[in-house]
Amino acid sequence: MCSDHDISDTVSHRDTLPPPSVLRHVVDVHCHPTDSEIPVKIMDNLPIALCAMSTLQADQGLVRDLATAFPAKVVPCFGYHPWFSHWISLESCESKEEHYRHIFKDADEHPEAFQKLLAHLPEPVALRTVLEDVRQNLVAFPRAMLGEVGIDRAFRVPYDFSSPRELTPFTTPFEHQLAILEAQLDLAAELGRNISMHSVKSQQATVELFDRMVEKHGERWTKISLDIHGCSLSPQTWLHIENRHSNVFLSLSTAVNGRSPNHRALIAACSPDRILVESDIHQIDDCVQRTWDMVLIVAAVKGWPVETIWEEDIEESQWGVVRRLEKNWREFVQGSHVGARQPSKRQ
Repeated sequence: MCSDHDISDTVSHRDTLPPPSVLRHVVDVHCHPTDSEIPVKIMDNLPIALCAMSTLQADQGLVRDLATAFPAKVVPCFGYHPWFSHWISLESCESKEEHYRHIFKDADEHPEAFQKLLAHLPEPVALRTVLEDVRQNLVAFPRAMLGEVGIDRAFRVPYDFSSPRELTPFTTPFEHQLAILEAQLDLAAELGRNISMHSVKSQQATVELFDRMVEKHGERWTKISLDIHGCSLSPQTWLHIENRHSNVFLSLSTAVNGRSPNHRALIAACSPDRILVESDIHQIDDCVQRTWDMVLIVAAVKGWPVETIWEEDIEESQWGVVRRLEKNWREFVQGSHVGARQPSKRQ
């Protein structure tokens, strides 16, 4: 999930789009279309498929409605984002203020900021209510994923989410974020659902989390797939995860990753069968171009040709970037990554 500031800093469009015969094989694996108005005409003409994320209580129903209206084009994703995890209570509290004082341990050090923030905060919702909401939505949509969920050490809580955002001095305790994330991952393992996960400034914690999930859930965990969206891990950390966890993929966007040269090193290091692409934006009319921009970057780094027309039967050795990414998506959806898997020869 990226902010408006992130979007304004993205790279410029690189090229014209290929024909629909090529684009229909492209998947935007992470975006937030329900954060903005969605013209029906644009959805009717959308040439790619997309994974529509939810992030908080208010947009779960919006994602549900979008997937119901366009089931062939939208994979719905239900979950609660770490930026809103302070709204979720792990234990009962007598009042709204008590809950938020429990979350923000340094509230007494910033009394004016706390009271200003408190006026903007909703009544907390219990974790058990969150999990039941996610469960019901996942059960209602057999193709649905868990997302967007995650952990974020860099995020500072804003007074509200209007633009531009005014930040408070407060952060959500990492242990609180992690407890909410793990409860949602447990649910995904139970229901056999794939995951889109946010991980920012949390490299070691992410490594330890995946190891813990394998130990906790065993084969149920390795049967599902997890995408580290907007992946900002170092190439070294990614390779450690890739070699240990055959069910973990990464995806990149120009909106977030395009501002750092690290994304090219990450693409180069990543096994060719573990990479996906995304837009991570909320303007539905820009999802196609933004996703295609990242397709072109992956092709350039990996040295893969770019399809300009679609041919049905060609040798795998002649595959271009779109065919390779489509195969990766199919393997992500299929799951069942049981047992250790040797990483593919890197290209």
